[in-house]
Order: sequence, then structure tokens, then C-alpha cells
Amino acid sequence: MMSTTGTFITFEGGEGAGKTTAINLLAERLKELGVKVLVTREPGGIPIAERIREVILDTSHTSMDPRTEALLYAAARRQHLVEKVIPALNQGNIVLCDRFVDSSLVYQGFARGLGMDAVEEINAFAIQDTMPELTFWFDINPVIGLARITSNDGRELNRLDQESMSFHLKVREGYARLAKKHPERIVCIDAAVSTEEIVKQMIDILREKTRILDI
Repeated sequence: MMSTTGTFITFEGGEGAGKTTAINLLAERLKELGVKVLVTREPGGIPIAERIREVILDTSHTSMDPRTEALLYAAARRQHLVEKVIPALNQGNIVLCDRFVDSSLVYQGFARGLGMDAVEEINAFAIQDTMPELTFWFDINPVIGLARITSNDGRELNRLDQESMSFHLKVREGYARLAKKHPERIVCIDAAVSTEEIVKQMIDILREKTRILDI
């Protein structure tokens, strides 16, 4: 990763894994400890990327080609990085980002069949040398994750929620492959437990793997 004074941490997982709630609660805990925290998301986080997000996740855009999808994600990612993430890291913030490049490798590369290497090449151009120091993978059975979405009236429904169960199973398998490939960076979190337990797991891992909580 590029040299900055901050720490870049990303959160990954299938649909309904509960990342957003856990990220916000973790941010609150870190702020209570005096840590400078910025919470953001992909695709989105800034106006340009949020507009791209609307195109990607629009439930009426069922004809979108997988390569188009991959390129749109990479474009949103690039703008988000240069406009929000990198400046925040340079200011010494801990950046907590809901999804990053691993999502593209898994969803478009593995689950859509474009190939992880091909999608990684597209994103190498977009992110240059910026990678997270730590990634939390929220692992959950897709049956449970999708059931959570159905029961959550306030949750944004998007085009990916409409994919088949076989697609969501491939997403989980893709994350498992990435975690095996990058064990030094990707840590598996059991997302089937309570949010409080998930946050406790993350705090323990932050103490073990980073200097964020050396205060």
C-alpha cells in the first residue's frame, strides 16, 4: 500500500451479512477511544461514485453486461479513492470502507465468470498501489443473509439481491478462495452471531494486527 499516516480497513461479504451495522458500531467504539475515523462505502461515498452506484444497482438494468459492470465499479472506485479515501488517509484517519476491490474480484471475477485475474488487472489500473492493510470478511450462509434482507424493510434492495442462490453461493466460495490466498490481510468473521459479538471480534483483531489501539 502507498505510504500514508492513516490505516485503510475494508469490509467484505455477501448480501445480508450485516456489514453496515457492524461498521457503524465499530466506528463509534473507535471514536470513543480517541481514534480519528472515517466511514465510507463502495460503490459510492462521493457524488460521482454515488451516481455510478445508481446505474449499477438499478433493478431495471438486468441487461447489463458483466464487463460493463466491472468497469463501472472500477471507475467509481478510482474517483472515490482520489477524492475521499487517500486524502483521509493522508490526514491520519482510520478509513473504514464497506467493500473495495475484493468485491469486484469475487462478484464479477468469480461469480460472473470473468476471471479474477482479468478483473484484478482492470482494478490495478484504477487503484494503482492502494490496498487495505486489513480486510474483514463477514462470512454467512447465503440462505441466512438473503432472509435477513427480506425481513429488513429499511434495507436498500438492489439488482444483486435478485441473483440466483447459485450466484450467491459462488460469491461465498470466491471470498473463501481470496481469504486462503491472502491470509495475512483477510480475516474471516462469523457474521451469523450477534452484532455485539462481531464488533468484539473486530476489536480483538485490531489490537492483534494493527497499531490503532496502542493507546
